[in-house]
Amino acid sequence: MTATNADTTVVMDADEIQSTLVRMAHQILEQNRGAENLALVGIVTRGDLLASRLARIIRDIEGVNVPVGSVDISFYRDDRPRTENPQFRGADILFSLEGKNVVLVDDVLFTGRTVRAALDALCDLGRADRISLAVLVDRGHREVPIRADYVGKNVPSSHNERVRLHLMGVDGEDCVLITRVEEGKHIGSDPLSR
Repeated sequence: MTATNADTTVVMDADEIQSTLVRMAHQILEQNRGAENLALVGIVTRGDLLASRLARIIRDIEGVNVPVGSVDISFYRDDRPRTENPQFRGADILFSLEGKNVVLVDDVLFTGRTVRAALDALCDLGRADRISLAVLVDRGHREVPIRADYVGKNVPSSHNERVRLHLMGVDGEDCVLITRVEEGKHIGSDPLSR
């Protein structure tokens, strides 16, 4: 870990993120016995970008273009205010889930509610043979019984800390930061500012 200031710590830098994704890609290929029938679906808003990176790494290893899609789970969340009427933005999945071993990809696993919502969305889109979960960071504090099959790094954290993945194309750098937040402030994921 590298300290950047009193309230923020870098827990993964660009090199560590890249080597972690390479390791995870190898684990995914090993568990699935190659890339046949494999598909990656990233959870918007950074899991989809990680899924694309994993697909490129798998292509470099296996010489196979694995289908990649994304799913926006805002419509499926159970922790949004009941007065809010979210828009279903759906999924950008241009392939059938039937017969696929789908790896659902997310950036930071926290309460598990985002993954639960993503599973609901995927089930509405079709019946995959198998769905597994890959996360770059597992920070603990589960509220639902969700466990990742592929974990890049376990990062113990407290409830008053925010764990964020920053990516070059969106945030200007590749890193994972832990930031202490004031009591009562939002801890979960932030949308992309594209």
